[in-house]
Amino acid sequence: MNTSTTPPLLEVDDLHVRFNGPAGPVPAVRGVSLRLGRERLAVVGESGSGKSVSFRALLGLLPASAQVSGQARFAGAPLLGLDEKQQSALRGRRIGMIVQDPRQGLNPQRNVGAQLQEMLRWHWSLSSQQARHRALELLADVDIREPQRVMALYPHQLSGGMGQRVMIAMVLAGEPDLLIADEATSALDSMVRRTILDLIDRQVRQRNMGLVLISHDLDLVAGFADRVLVMYAGRVVETLAGGAVHAARHPYSQGLLACRPSLARSGHDLPTLQRDPAWAV
Repeated sequence: MNTSTTPPLLEVDDLHVRFNGPAGPVPAVRGVSLRLGRERLAVVGESGSGKSVSFRALLGLLPASAQVSGQARFAGAPLLGLDEKQQSALRGRRIGMIVQDPRQGLNPQRNVGAQLQEMLRWHWSLSSQQARHRALELLADVDIREPQRVMALYPHQLSGGMGQRVMIAMVLAGEPDLLIADEATSALDSMVRRTILDLIDRQVRQRNMGLVLISHDLDLVAGFADRVLVMYAGRVVETLAGGAVHAARHPYSQGLLACRPSLARSGHDLPTLQRDPAWAV
């Protein structure tokens, strides 16, 4: 997607996040800057590299004890330091987030239809009948074959892949401009994982949204991204074109690629990443 002629959806400059520790503030994000248009951006790195914390900070989803500083704008408007009412108007309606485990976002005491219709009526002025009709449409959009039947199911009756489809439908209910998929497929098996990413990719293209794919799987997300940011120790260490991850130059990115399991090395130990303290400076 060409974003050179359109203003960015998201602008982040020198984002820092710290958490209080026994010996004082502990940095989790250190000087992250990025620009994102209506394109697909993958953010990859190991657990603890600051991927999820960075975007949760932008949405005001961190504990009150977190210390967040820097500048961020969404569609030209300030994003950091908003009050709860302003954040509620933004989250879901303008920016949607898909989490790793649908059980984190679905109420176990209410069926799928009730939750999806509630989401629709929260964002839009719809009658009960209109909300139900739209809920069925959204479930069909995410490739659920029997939306009428699924509407009556409770979260514990859904498979992992089905639950993630329902979560995607709920996020799409607000018709956001930006979709953040935070490890949205890591709890799924490999075949379902690719199917869900195909679904997300198709919806992003059809609806002309921006997309942030947060993952530890460099190979998987590279095929779905226009650009890839590689994070280490709270910093962006390299930016790559989605189709050029194998041309990575930073030793950390190269190390991530080398650590992948391969049938060609069947029966051999996987290589381990040799870290350089200079990467964290």
